[in-house]
Amino acid sequence: MNALLGVIFHFLGGFASGSFYMPYKKVKGWQWETFWLIGGLFSWIIVPPLAAFLTIPNFWSIIQSESSSIIGFTFLFGALWGIGGFMYGLGVRYLGVALGSSIMLGLTMVIGSLLPSIYYEFNPQDGKDNIGLMLSSEWGKMVLLGLLVCVIGIIISGKAGVMKDKELQTDAVDPHGVEVKTEYKFGLGLIVAIISGVLSACFNFGLEAGKPMANVANEAWKLANPNQGEFLFQNNVTYVVVLWGGMASNLIGCLYLSFKNKSYTDYTKKNVPAVKNILFCALAGTMWFLQFFFYGMGESKMGNGPSSWILHMAFIILIANLWGVIIKEWKGVSRKTISTIVVGMLVMFVSILIVGYGNSLR
Repeated sequence: MNALLGVIFHFLGGFASGSFYMPYKKVKGWQWETFWLIGGLFSWIIVPPLAAFLTIPNFWSIIQSESSSIIGFTFLFGALWGIGGFMYGLGVRYLGVALGSSIMLGLTMVIGSLLPSIYYEFNPQDGKDNIGLMLSSEWGKMVLLGLLVCVIGIIISGKAGVMKDKELQTDAVDPHGVEVKTEYKFGLGLIVAIISGVLSACFNFGLEAGKPMANVANEAWKLANPNQGEFLFQNNVTYVVVLWGGMASNLIGCLYLSFKNKSYTDYTKKNVPAVKNILFCALAGTMWFLQFFFYGMGESKMGNGPSSWILHMAFIILIANLWGVIIKEWKGVSRKTISTIVVGMLVMFVSILIVGYGNSLR
């Protein structure tokens, strides 16, 4: 039952992440860095502490009581994750949307799911899954199989994206909705993609670094609610610190682009529906945070090991591809290309079933 609930929660998180950009498409007259920063105020500053306050009334005292090293590493990994997200655009520029996305998302999934388990193989901790345990257990082998199948699905989807770009002969659009003029430089693009993929996986490392704060919230809740299982919202206190780090790197990046593009004038433009823009940004930013809110709920049922990260990433990619089909981004391509993207999505769906089944064997 825990495995099923975990899959459902991760689906909700993946749906929020795969869908959050849709409200941004309604923003008028603002450049990307402008509405990304406004939405980020909700994603990084307003909504996370609010969610923590509503679910963990003493969350601030937990943060204040934690050691500076734990706070520092949690913040640092959040900042590195934010940098990885910004470098995503460069990877797309030098490799194209389909190939760049496939490499970066694949690396983020593999590194984010496996590196912590390898670390805990050499630094064992109670309650932490290590790679040796996974390789020696039926459930672990099944989860690793699901990871492999999902990476195959990403590769197939990337191939479909390359086919679409060639057939439609249109300018590429990255996952942020920004038009990208591809300057194909495979060597440089591969280096950037690897760096972005590694840094983007740091969000999961941030959760690991901040786990002591979640443990305090979890133990306090279990003391007040005996025999009720694990606390669904224990990670909400950790998110506050991780997203502080993400806020710092995104803020620097957005301000740089604002001055470079002179888009700081967006805030004072006339004939721009500023109130509507802010509301759409607030909705998008809140949806963006909800991916982590539900991730934490799924993690409480499945553990913050490879399974949770694999399911999180798989659902994001699957939902994002489905939105691409729904809003007719694939209109006009050949039947072969449509078949390829459908196969890619089906393979990723199978990987979700495999990971879910693997967790049910624990």
